[in-house]
Amino acid sequence: MAEERKSSSVAAEFEKPQIDAVEVVQQGPSTADVNDLISDMERELEADGGLESGFFHVNFANPKHFTWLLVAFASMGGLLSGLDQSLISGANLYLPKDLHFSERQNSLVNAGMPLGAVGGALILSPANEYCGRKWAIIISIILYTIGAALEAGSINFGMMVAARVILGMGVGLEGGTVPVYVAETVERRIRGNLVSLYQFNIALGEVLGYAVAAIFLKVPGNWRYILGSSLLFSTIMFFGMLFLPESPRFLMHKGKRLEAFKVWKRIRGVSDAESKEEFYIMACSVQEEETEVQEGAKNKNYPWMDFFTVPRARRALVYANIMIVLGQATGVNAIMYYMSVLMNAIGFNDDDANYMSLVGGGSLLIGTIPAIFLMETCGRRFWAIMMLPGFFIGLVLIGIANQFDPHTNLKAAEGIYLTGLIIYMGFFGSYACLTWVVPSEVYPTYLRSYGMTTSDALLFLVSFIVTYNFSAMRDAMTPTGLMLGFYGGIAVIGEVYQIFFMPETKDKTLEEIDLVFSRPTMDIVRENWKGVKETMHDLSRGRFRKILAEQTKQRKGEDRTSA
Repeated sequence: MAEERKSSSVAAEFEKPQIDAVEVVQQGPSTADVNDLISDMERELEADGGLESGFFHVNFANPKHFTWLLVAFASMGGLLSGLDQSLISGANLYLPKDLHFSERQNSLVNAGMPLGAVGGALILSPANEYCGRKWAIIISIILYTIGAALEAGSINFGMMVAARVILGMGVGLEGGTVPVYVAETVERRIRGNLVSLYQFNIALGEVLGYAVAAIFLKVPGNWRYILGSSLLFSTIMFFGMLFLPESPRFLMHKGKRLEAFKVWKRIRGVSDAESKEEFYIMACSVQEEETEVQEGAKNKNYPWMDFFTVPRARRALVYANIMIVLGQATGVNAIMYYMSVLMNAIGFNDDDANYMSLVGGGSLLIGTIPAIFLMETCGRRFWAIMMLPGFFIGLVLIGIANQFDPHTNLKAAEGIYLTGLIIYMGFFGSYACLTWVVPSEVYPTYLRSYGMTTSDALLFLVSFIVTYNFSAMRDAMTPTGLMLGFYGGIAVIGEVYQIFFMPETKDKTLEEIDLVFSRPTMDIVRENWKGVKETMHDLSRGRFRKILAEQTKQRKGEDRTSA
């Protein structure tokens, strides 16, 4: 009822059709307008009884502490995702023998998770729209728990596939929700870094998965303990999420402005000018988007049609999903799922193959660390262009290693393979952060859940295709042909795409990113080509310090509205 009793001044302000969020971002909101809105919201909050308190309503004197709590528990979803993806690698050495799976049956068991994740991605939009970001994450945790329990208790092929699919649904739903939840709640200056923390947790989970497999290696029925171990982490995350609030942008999107302000005050505060301005811009932007949906005759009932009819939305869809494909089609999930099997193939015995899988998982984890600290400093574009060549070199070495016969030249095969794996997984760990950062920030608020549905579904669909066909493609193309020719070729194509078509979104609010994608694609291409020529000219003259300074340049607080 409190939401319906808005003060007349605030209601009138937000009902003005002439308020243009793009204009606000370009020119900057006036201090008077910002302060008026915050003052009105404070009066409404006081009339409503102030901030809620209680066991599940945690408050900190310094709102920044709440940000870290929020990111820690939300990003634990990445830990669960990575854990469940890598646990199957250790189980692969024992599970098929115990349950008498054929090679194709085992391929489907491995691919069952990304297949289920496609289903999880397809329910992402309704779950986010009707349940909200927070409860969508909680639903995903419940799916994790059910899937892991069924995995541990599986007695035949059908039960195991069903368990993997249910588990995958949790991965798909959570994978598309957590990055958006984090992006919508943290300040713009650290948004890329903290969304990158989600990928770090995925990598950490993968290392833990390989470690758990090693711990239970000698235990009878080891694969059941390995696959069931994620129940501990899903339980911790479930209770942690109960203490976290809903996304303020989602609440604003649903017309619950007072509730959005309550959350904003808890997690961001309104003591500094930047947080006040960002709340004001968010309010204007969401209102404008809702007005566009309501007034658009064609797409009023089907907002997702804007992906086909609105150039700004279409550009974001194409851009985000090409980034997804480039990340997954280079084979990372197949290599990760079959890590122990691949180690076994180049000469390691079953036990050592399990232990050596930690090398690949550890490299992925270490590779994410620079992205956490430098994503906002270097920018998305620079990061992508620098990372793809790195894991192409790794694929080349892996391909070369497969030319050596481990029976006659074991040390060369293992040495070159491990070197290539370390380089590939390390560079991919940094690049993979973009897989979550880019989709979480490029879609308009009113289309964000629809956009994340498509990105999330595509990510796991490509992962399923690559994983399910890995064994067959390896036999048909030879290991070298698959790694170097197919996966490496996609990396080369991706590098060309990113040099010409990838825009920069670092250090921008979600509303400012609207301006980037409102520009014609050829404008972005021309701007990128101009920048490439300037960079190459500086490289030829040895001006490395200038190049580094340009890439790490940060906007000053007073210039934030000029982007």
